Amino acid sequence: MEADAFAVADQVAGRLHEALASGRTLGLATGRTMEPVYRVFVARLRALPPQERQRLISSWSSFNLDEYVGLGDGDACSFAQFMALQLGEPLDLPQGCLRLPDGRAVDPEAEAIRYAQQLRAAGGIGLQLLGLGRNGHVGFNEPPCRPEACCRCLTLSASTRQQNAAAFGGDPQAVPARAITLGLAEILAAETVLLVVTGAEKAEILRRSLQEAPCPEVPASWLQHHRGLQVIADQSAASALCLS
Repeated sequence: MEADAFAVADQVAGRLHEALASGRTLGLATGRTMEPVYRVFVARLRALPPQERQRLISSWSSFNLDEYVGLGDGDACSFAQFMALQLGEPLDLPQGCLRLPDGRAVDPEAEAIRYAQQLRAAGGIGLQLLGLGRNGHVGFNEPPCRPEACCRCLTLSASTRQQNAAAFGGDPQAVPARAITLGLAEILAAETVLLVVTGAEKAEILRRSLQEAPCPEVPASWLQHHRGLQVIADQSAASALCLS
């Protein structure tokens, strides 16, 4: 891992550790940006004395942002499997700790409603971890998207399927066409939102998200209204920002 990427991962892992230690519900994300974060986070927890580590794990509460429709726990490309490999197995988390929408549900729309209700019953999200899509999506909230959009099933854009094709053998047509995602309403209701962005290819969309007027065409731009927004970006991703 490059020094800049490690610094980002270390900062984010530290925030996750603090949130877990304080008993806050974690809102988790998937994707390549999160892989080094979770590796460092796992290493932090494994370095703790066994009794302290077990205390944290026993109080674990997390909800993931999204899941592909049609994929579930046993599918290698599902987000459920990603989370199992990144956190569930390395930390030996009890079954059911890592909560995600059920991508195999017969009625995805009804599943989105059930998942939103489950999140509300748990008291909402304490710390929401977010990546940033190249078209400005967060979670799978594709443009155009307004801030009141709730948890729902939606159709993924061609650009998002292209961006996620690496996990499907490089074929964007193999990426499921639909997904269940928490909406901007649930994301903006989190106590703290941690937006993590790495790589030069995200520089322009990060600038638009943070430094242009919020609009439906850049869903991440609505995060500007969140008082608890924190942004952690590497030098490449931050290169287009006006910091004067």
